[in-house]
Order: sequence, then C-alpha cells, then structure tokens
Amino acid sequence: MSDVSQSAHMTGQDPGGRRSALDRFFEITARGSSVRQELRGGIVAFVAMAYIVVLNPLILGGSTDVEGTSLDFAQLTAVTGLVAGVTTILFGVVARLPFALAAGLGMNSFLAVAVVQEVTWPEAMGLVIINGVIIVVLGATGIRTAIFHAVPAQLKVAITVGIGLFIAFIGFVNSGFVTRTPAGPPVQLGQDGSISSLPTLVFIFALVLIGVLVARRVPGGILIGMVVATLLAIVIQAFARLGTVGDPENPDPQGWNLGAPELPGQIVALPDFGLVGAFDLFGAFERIGMLAAVMLVFTLVFTNFFDAMGTMTGLARNAGLSLPDGTFPRIRGAFIVEGIGAVAGGGASASSNTVFVDAAAGIAEGARTGLAACITGALFLLSMFFAPLIGVIPMEAGAAALVIVGAMMVTQVREIDMTDFRVSLPVFLTMVTMPLTYSIANGIGVGFISWALIHAMTGRAKQVHWLLWVVSFGFLLYFVRGPLTALLGG
Repeated sequence: MSDVSQSAHMTGQDPGGRRSALDRFFEITARGSSVRQELRGGIVAFVAMAYIVVLNPLILGGSTDVEGTSLDFAQLTAVTGLVAGVTTILFGVVARLPFALAAGLGMNSFLAVAVVQEVTWPEAMGLVIINGVIIVVLGATGIRTAIFHAVPAQLKVAITVGIGLFIAFIGFVNSGFVTRTPAGPPVQLGQDGSISSLPTLVFIFALVLIGVLVARRVPGGILIGMVVATLLAIVIQAFARLGTVGDPENPDPQGWNLGAPELPGQIVALPDFGLVGAFDLFGAFERIGMLAAVMLVFTLVFTNFFDAMGTMTGLARNAGLSLPDGTFPRIRGAFIVEGIGAVAGGGASASSNTVFVDAAAGIAEGARTGLAACITGALFLLSMFFAPLIGVIPMEAGAAALVIVGAMMVTQVREIDMTDFRVSLPVFLTMVTMPLTYSIANGIGVGFISWALIHAMTGRAKQVHWLLWVVSFGFLLYFVRGPLTALLGG
C-alpha cells in the first residue's frame, strides 16, 4: 500500500480526498478526528474500563439473596462482557458518540448490598428491567430531554467538574493512595498516613508517566502509560508475590486492589451464558408487596436516570461536542439506548448497564465519534473469551488514567461565573457532593435543590424552571426514601 493510500485509509478518506461511507456515517472528519484516533480512543476507553469485567462478578457474586442463592462468577463474567459489548456498539451506531456502557457500579452495589436482602436475584433483575423500561419511555417521549433543558447552564458545567473530581477520587481510592481510617478522619493518605505499598507506587509511577506524556502531547500517551505500568506491575509481582487487599481468606493490606497482575496459565476461556434470561419480572411485587417494590424501583430509576444524564453531560463537554444550549448530538437516541442498557443488563443478570464515566479516558485520547464506542464494544465482546488475560491489568494502572482525566475535566470550572452566591453555592455543592458521597446522582440532587431554594428565597423564584422544581421535589423523596419507606410500611 502506498503512503498516500495508507494515510487515506487511516483518516477515513479515499486517495481522491472524498470521505468514505464510514467517515460520513460517524462524522469522523467533521469532528476533527481520524480512524486512527478513534481506534486509539476506543482501545484506551476499554483498557480504562476493563476492570468491570472482573469487578462486577465480584460484587454481584459476593452476595447471597434472601433465599441463600448466589450467582456464578464465570457466568457473571460472560454476561458482563456480553451486555457491555452489545449495548456499547448499539450506542455507537445509534448515538454516534464516543461513550461506552457497562454495569453501573452504584447500581450493582445497591443490588448486592440492599435489594437481594429482600428478594431473590431473579426478582432483583426483574426490578432492573422495569427500571430500564421506565428510562426508555422517559427518553423516547422527550421527558428526559426536557429535564435536561431545564437545568441551568452553570449547573451543567458544575456536573462536569464534579464528575472530574469524582473520577479522580475513584482513582485515588482504587490505587490505595487514599484509604479509610479505622477511626478519626474518614480518609487518609495510603496506609496509616504514608505511602508504603508497591501497588500504590505503581499508581504514582503511572500517574507521573501519563501526566508527562499528556503534557508533551504524545499521541497515545494514556494508553502507553497504562501499558508500561502494567508491565512494571507484572515484574514487581513476579518478585514480591503480593496478595490482594480484598482477599476474603487472606487479605494483604499491602497488596493489589483487585487482582495480582500475573501472567495467566490460561488465556482463552469459553463464556457461559447460563444467566441470560434468568429473571423474574414481577416476583418482587409478590414477595415484598407493591409499596416496597415501588420504592426499590423508584431508587433504581433515580440513580440510573441522573447518574447517566450527569455522566453524558460531562463526557460531551469534555469531548467538545456540547451544543450552545448544553445538549449534544442525538441526545434522544442516547437516552433511549442507555435505557435499553438497563433492560439488557437485567435480562442477562449483569445489572443495569449505563454510560461509564471511565470512557473519559478514551475521549482524552482523542475519541470523538461512535466509531470509538464500537471499538470499545467489540473489545468487550472479545473479553468474554479472554477474561483471564483481562485480569492481568492492575486497577492501579487504570486508576492513574482516571486521575489524569479528572484533572482535565476540572479545568472547565473556569466557564462558571462565581461572583453571584446564588450560583456559586449550588455549583460548589454539586461539585463536592459527588466525590464525598461517591454518587453522581447525589451531587445533581443537592445542586438542583439548593439552586431552587436559594433562588426562591432571594426573590428569583421565576428564574427556576418549573421542571427543576418537580425534579427537586423528587430528589427530596429520594434522599428520605429510607425513613419514608419505614413510615409508610409501618
């Protein structure tokens, strides 16, 4: 292939300068990207998210339901990759945005810790499907888009900045750079206030390396940094033989967060799809009653709805795809497919699949179109067969990428005029609540409520869109759902 032909192939154009069908469909050139750039961004997004293929089965498989039944780890690994792959490719084709979907960590934790204490796993997944259907209806009817338009521009930027702080905090926690304390302050630096573990040093090495590469504008800097950090981790593990922090039988406080980065004895494994279709759509309503089941669905919908809305807002702004009104291209299709991700996740017992904030790593690497999402989705499908190899990537390497991306997103705070305290207080509360409560939805809710109240109580009630009042009231119910359920149930 000649240099001209090869260059045209990688940019999505033919040698004559005409745009290819692939380029036109995904608007690659129009968004200032190239096939090479989308390929690189799609790979980086997958590498940053690959831990979910291992972590989701650990979360869901680690809890028994009300009848003492647990989900099989190998089957969970298969359906995690299956649903993430299919929904991400669908999102890339329909929405044509560089976002990726996977099992939402907030949702799967809620299912494992709270929901299955009251219902069985099939019944819990039935509730997830109902949640997804509601999300699809809200997206298809335009209600979700209308709520999006009702959000003030300053809060939209604050959501982006808050997500940046949130994912940076996730990176710090996942790397062991920040840990819980037995007593005293909620968090601390490393172990007992100092950096003492080799895995955390790998994180720091990766953070510095990626930071330097990004600052020097080296193409593929994030991917290069994560690959080099993974190789370093493998070498360290070969000599140090560290365990893992969360090992239920023999936890190693100086060990790796999720899994030791060792070359696997087996690279390929056939997936087991035994969990596909293992759900009970209305069983929860019979087991715990209409009111209790409705409150669970309410919680799932609110978490799913606003986590995804906030994440897509932040990712679109980070990719430079936001329109003047704060929306982004094909927003309705994006909302509908995200709801389909919840339905598919429940139907396969993989938990609700939603837009993943970690996809920001791919955007930082240059992804601008749905082609990157399709590449990420294809890699998720391949991960079903290469689960042992995926497990080699240490969470510490991905954590460094998240901190770098978080730093990039926080810079958008410069777009907010903080001189009016009616604006600065809700903006501040939105940004800090996300990392401090480990929830995007909580940050959005606190921001909405505080914006509405402070404007109403300072004579600016007419400046608050009526939909923002409705959603704020919904968030009030969401925040007191525990006592409310107990009161109504009693």
